[in-house]
Amino acid sequence: MRHVKVRVKGQVQGVGFRYFTQHAASDNAIAGWVRNEDDGSVLIEAQGEEQNMDAFLKEVEQGPTKFARVQDMELTELEEDAGLTKFEVKY
Repeated sequence: MRHVKVRVKGQVQGVGFRYFTQHAASDNAIAGWVRNEDDGSVLIEAQGEEQNMDAFLKEVEQGPTKFARVQDMELTELEEDAGLTKFEVKY
């Protein structure tokens, strides 16, 4: 099981990025959450099997549409959290 925090920078707000991330998490059996940050980035906390996490992070890096543009992803590894059971959009 892999648990990460990811700060996604670029054109990632106002382009459906959070809902795209939620869909990608569902497709890859990832639990956690996503929210917009005041600095214009998007913060994701995600947990899942290694293979699923790799696929999820690749999808996130590509972004939802041609209007979104991921410039950078800062990844921090975290300890496993048994409390993460679903993926949600936070406001």
